[in-house]
Amino acid sequence: MIRPQSLAPGDTVLFTSTARKISPEELEPAIAWLEKNGLKWEKAPGLHEVENQFAGNDETRRKALQWCLDHPTARAIWCCRGGYGTVRIVDELNWEGFAQNPKWIIGYSDVTALHGEASRFGYSTLHATMPINVNSNTELALDSLKQALFSRAIDLSARPHELNQPGTAEGVLVGGNLSMLYSILGSTSQPNLDGNILFIEDLDEYLYHIDRMMMNFRRNGWFDKISGLVVGGMTAMNDNTVSFGEHAEEIIARHLKPFKIPVGFGFPIGHLEDNRAVEIGARVRLEVDGGARLIYGD
Repeated sequence: MIRPQSLAPGDTVLFTSTARKISPEELEPAIAWLEKNGLKWEKAPGLHEVENQFAGNDETRRKALQWCLDHPTARAIWCCRGGYGTVRIVDELNWEGFAQNPKWIIGYSDVTALHGEASRFGYSTLHATMPINVNSNTELALDSLKQALFSRAIDLSARPHELNQPGTAEGVLVGGNLSMLYSILGSTSQPNLDGNILFIEDLDEYLYHIDRMMMNFRRNGWFDKISGLVVGGMTAMNDNTVSFGEHAEEIIARHLKPFKIPVGFGFPIGHLEDNRAVEIGARVRLEVDGGARLIYGD
């Protein structure tokens, strides 16, 4: 995978929103954070346009993202927020200009579709917090993004978890939001799973739907292909009046039990205040015993 160049003070970060709308006021904390760290910034054209819940219509958002991809000098593209809409614009993107000046693409949640497309063309990206979240993020989360941009993503660890499936595996780190991975299954944005380490996280899903998605991945052979699984935040899950009977982590553990691969729960990744940056496309080692560790290779 091609790693975009690390940032240095004075470099420029571009703001764009591939999905939901964002106001100038909502962007201010992220601007302040960039400036505090010595970085310049530019807004993509039409950033604050509004069409219902979206940051403008599909063509507006596509042109804005294309402008970012083609930018001749910027070093990073920071997607402002998730929601829904990225998958509606990724098929029309042209990556030729990006190849002349690769940049770090930063975001999570709905941005999983864009991470998948970047991976298809051979580029590493950063699954990390977004401008809409900066005010509520922990210092550790923001520091992890700074470290990933200026140097390399830092190793992560998770506390001991009763559902951990022990073992050690190595591979390229792929993945993102569980619901988004489910929605892009079979498309060009689907990650390459062969021998790689998959990470998942999600927010505000019904427990039966977690089971449905895991069942689909299992039937499609995903768990036969991966070498390990990293589970991040499964946040604010929903249940029906008649309980499903398992929480999200138990559902995931049940589906992975027949597969003799390491599974580590409780990583600080996803819809959490402590959402740490991880590098999609990096070679990593997953070690799971009582706790779990995600360690970056050279």
